[in-house]
Amino acid sequence: MMTTATKPLALVLGATGGIGGATARALAARGWQVRALARDLARVDRALPVDWVQGDALQAAEVTAAAAGARVIVHAVNPPGYRNWAGLVLPMLRATLAAGRAHGARIVLPGTVYNYAADGPELVAEDAPQATTTRKGRLRIEMEAALEASGLKVLIVRAGDFFGPHSANSWFGQVVVPAGRPLAAITDPGRPGVGHAWAYLPDVAETIARLLGREGELARFERFHMAGHWFADGADLAAAIRAAAGRPDLPLKRFPWPLVRLAAPVVPLFRELSEMRYLWRRPLRLDNRKLVAFLGAEPHTPAVTALRASLAGLGCLPDAAAMPVPAH
Repeated sequence: MMTTATKPLALVLGATGGIGGATARALAARGWQVRALARDLARVDRALPVDWVQGDALQAAEVTAAAAGARVIVHAVNPPGYRNWAGLVLPMLRATLAAGRAHGARIVLPGTVYNYAADGPELVAEDAPQATTTRKGRLRIEMEAALEASGLKVLIVRAGDFFGPHSANSWFGQVVVPAGRPLAAITDPGRPGVGHAWAYLPDVAETIARLLGREGELARFERFHMAGHWFADGADLAAAIRAAAGRPDLPLKRFPWPLVRLAAPVVPLFRELSEMRYLWRRPLRLDNRKLVAFLGAEPHTPAVTALRASLAGLGCLPDAAAMPVPAH
């Protein structure tokens, strides 16, 4: 039997967020000892199977101390609410790089599609050129370039927009079905007929855990793309949400992009949302053939099952406990 002393150790930065928490759960389920860093230990989820330590992801010395003995550092920390990316994103990554150098740990980064431009190809593989005019996109490109240039072992797993039981800080939980409110309508940020890539957080986390389970077969610097869940447009997603909620009556509303654009100069969140509008006006799919060739299959929860779990976890289904689990 594996004891705590013999389990591989992973440090998760951002375990209070959606992808960080999901990755911590997946690693723990696969026999890892998981340590998580948080600034305020009074506000953490004690049900998460991790050892919490106090620290700031911006402080290299604190991240390095927390990473002692770690084989892996999961860099899943982001500024909340899209705020001050320029001032925080790269300093946080530098702190993680310092810890990785000190302990020889592999850095794991959940990647985004922000790296790709509005006029790029629809199907994007890992070796596709990264070019974009958005501020967040340029920062993500700079992050990946810094990781590649670091000489450290790196794993980047790129996926579409997240949804899941703990995805309140996402397009799904903030726009499509606002978290914490009974489900009354579905909002579509996209154009009719334009598809969009989504990724269920537990599937992304399981993919990361499976890849790390074969760490000895990974190259020093690895990127993998996940296909995730593809919906042909907002009406397609809405049909799946209605099935998941057992609510065929739910109306589908258009997202008020003109009002968001007007308010963008004075509302920081709206400015950040406006910058990413292009991803809702063009299809962008991630090519997962490299991942499937390596793992044999991509972890993939059926859409209706994943959406029901997401809606229940986000507090959108007050009577979720009494609802039957939808058929796969």
